Amino acid sequence: MPLQATTIMLGVQDLARAKRFYGDGLGCTIDQDQPGFVSFTLGGGPSLALYPWEAAARDAGVPPAGSGFRGVSFHYVVDSGEAVHQVLKDVTEAGGTIVREAVDAPWGCSGYFSDPDGYLWKVAAAA
Repeated sequence: MPLQATTIMLGVQDLARAKRFYGDGLGCTIDQDQPGFVSFTLGGGPSLALYPWEAAARDAGVPPAGSGFRGVSFHYVVDSGEAVHQVLKDVTEAGGTIVREAVDAPWGCSGYFSDPDGYLWKVAAAA
């Protein structure tokens, strides 16, 4: 059976804060809202699940310590450079951090933000 990503799980330091960021701030639709677990639908792709950081580490059987670049970023492809700028504006209003401002390139436009737990997201649009 070929590998398929059906859910992206993020370990978060503050579940309520992460829920507000992705739900209220970025408009993701809550699919499940349980004590210690929240999941969102992401518009036809994999779902996004949030677990408390310590619980996620325990579930995976690994130590909870970790910082800096985690070796992964999520990418959100939008229709235009204007949409890239709007997403980054929405992110700052929701409590995220702009890591790299949107820049134009010959192929299009892109920028990076991090959520309140430091997960990196690239927002990009082709020219």
